[in-house]
Amino acid sequence: MQTLSWIDWTVLCFTLIAIVTYGTLQTRGSKNVKDYLRGGNTSKWWTIGLSVMATQASAITFLSTPGQAFNDGMGFVQFYFGLPIAMVVICMVFIPLYYRLKVYTAYEFLENRFDLKTRTLAAILFLIQRGLAAGITIFAPAIILSVVLGWDLLTLNIIIGVLVIIYTVSGGTRAVNVTQKHQMVVIFIGMLIAFFLIVDKLPEDITFSKALEIAGASGKMEVLDFSFDLNNRYTFWSGIIGGTFLMLSYFGTDQSQVQRYLSGKSIKEMQLGLIFNGILKVPMQFFILLVGVMVFVFYQFNEAPINFNPTATEVVLNSEYAEDYKALQKEQQVIFNDKQKIIEAYMSSENDNASKYIALANEANDDIRSEARLLIDKASESQDIKIESNDKDYVFIHFILTNLPRGLIGLLLAVILSAAMSSTASELNALGSTTTIDLYKRNTSPKTEEDMVKASRWFTFAWGIIAIGVACVANLAENLIQLVNIIGSIFYGNVLGIFLLAFFFKFVRGNAVFIGALITQVLVILLFFLNEFGYINLPFLWLNFVGCALVIAIACFIQYISPNDKTIRS
Repeated sequence: MQTLSWIDWTVLCFTLIAIVTYGTLQTRGSKNVKDYLRGGNTSKWWTIGLSVMATQASAITFLSTPGQAFNDGMGFVQFYFGLPIAMVVICMVFIPLYYRLKVYTAYEFLENRFDLKTRTLAAILFLIQRGLAAGITIFAPAIILSVVLGWDLLTLNIIIGVLVIIYTVSGGTRAVNVTQKHQMVVIFIGMLIAFFLIVDKLPEDITFSKALEIAGASGKMEVLDFSFDLNNRYTFWSGIIGGTFLMLSYFGTDQSQVQRYLSGKSIKEMQLGLIFNGILKVPMQFFILLVGVMVFVFYQFNEAPINFNPTATEVVLNSEYAEDYKALQKEQQVIFNDKQKIIEAYMSSENDNASKYIALANEANDDIRSEARLLIDKASESQDIKIESNDKDYVFIHFILTNLPRGLIGLLLAVILSAAMSSTASELNALGSTTTIDLYKRNTSPKTEEDMVKASRWFTFAWGIIAIGVACVANLAENLIQLVNIIGSIFYGNVLGIFLLAFFFKFVRGNAVFIGALITQVLVILLFFLNEFGYINLPFLWLNFVGCALVIAIACFIQYISPNDKTIRS
């Protein structure tokens, strides 16, 4: 694996420093609450759309999604099928209400409809899950640079967190918005270049269509799964039903997204921004997954490591399991050589069963990789160190560092780090705003707007420190992008249900909603752990639907048996 050249360092540092400096200088000195928390309501629809997209597209998207496709194929795109539906609903229901009430956070509306304790509960649920997610969005790029530079994760977590804190604290919402436009430009350019370079590096006789054929023969191009099998985490139905509820809650009630479009110049600009996101997001995710599939095809013709985490390989080769690991490497080499002959027969149509043999060869290779992970885990345990054997999140970065020309390595690293900074900045901005408006302002009496802005800056800074702390103690899950979505699914359904009760169930009042939300959150967490330990079979996406349905049902039932509750608001 090659080290970074001076060209890579120049491209990487220039991109990151330019973004931080631009965001700080363009928006420094905001003393007005409207300017700091809502960007002065000057954002155009394309700024809103790109900012919304950048908030969701963290480094985890560009780090983990290609690795997800490399291992499991294109099926993950079904996770996003509910997004366009959610965008339409939010444009019709959520945005007009938020705009009419002139709220700074989504949770202000809940006090107006129910009571203070319901508003506070929803805000706290947001702060918990988004605070955890912010730490993971810092942790993801830290993994990348730990591989590239050989630095320890603690140092990298601090450096990345501090970079984001600088311009987020300085300029607030407007700083986040103006930097995210430029970050998305860097991201789009970088991923397009990566895609064309991958295809270009395939053998001369392997065209893009042939590459798709090879991927299809290996089961990587199976986009749609219409089964109702709950053992399949990503299906058309989980995406349409669970995904719609997740996206409704994320874009409609999560302050990190709500704050993006509340900065819009008008209600029309807000709605156009979200529609723009709804139209572009699914194709963008499809393209990123396709990049991962092309990386898979590339490694059909080029030898891949038995594990893409170089640190894991180093640990096991310096352990008592080194000989077993080397034996697996030799076995993988044999499979690779045999697979070259099978692919050649498949592409020349000399063997009708070649596609089946390609799939069998890849299954055998996957079995070897699984055995290698077990050896890595044993080696880690014997040496009493924590090394991640699951290498999905290392696949794309390994390809970048070993195959791209100098200069472009720096650009692709800038892409991933720009995504990390944009997403983390939105989260810290929203965490600071929610703490300021829903907890600090509501329970104290700040004297001036300048006091409010100052408090928001300090809360944003504090959440930045907390996010760095979470990143420092985080461990890799099966896949980082799944970990973020799991955390969201545990909380989002409940919060969405609270908002739907506020919108459509006028007879339900504050006490019933508050009690119902507390009970629901306990039940959803219980269901998650029951699933994790194998007592039930409920993929995490369905938790969004279950949580939403539970809080609505429980609140309605409590209201029915407590008809004298008078806490309803106009």
